[in-house]
Amino acid sequence: MKRRAVFPGSFDPITRGHENIILRALPLFDEIIVAIGVNIEKKNYFPLSDRLAWIKQVFAGYPQIKVDSYSGLTVDYCRQVDARYILRGLRTSADFEFERTVGQVNKKLFTDLETVFLLTTPEFTAVNSSIVRDVHKNGGDVGLFIPDGIILPARL
Repeated sequence: MKRRAVFPGSFDPITRGHENIILRALPLFDEIIVAIGVNIEKKNYFPLSDRLAWIKQVFAGYPQIKVDSYSGLTVDYCRQVDARYILRGLRTSADFEFERTVGQVNKKLFTDLETVFLLTTPEFTAVNSSIVRDVHKNGGDVGLFIPDGIILPARL
């Protein structure tokens, strides 16, 4: 059985922190699915099609990294793709408290599922998609915060 992990998120947009977590997790899994969760009640800044394309571009040289989107519960998606691991990055103690609660609920809903946490490396601790969107909305240079080669459209 393949050691398949799902790295769920909105990736609105993908950041260098996301990229770092995924690349550091590669030795742990046979396959990582970067899965964009679609929530119709949440308004995203960038279109789903752009976010999917950017992630595919970033990981084009890594055949063990797949890119997908889903709606509904992450545990149901994990069952659908036969994944037994959820990968999450932790930047702060507040992230840990939130992710621990989600991980415990997920374990109740799908007992064969394990959540694996990787600590963010120090240089990416302050980077998150919200900050990138705010810098972008205000015309700032987001190049320091997003993976190389990603070009965001002009301010939305």
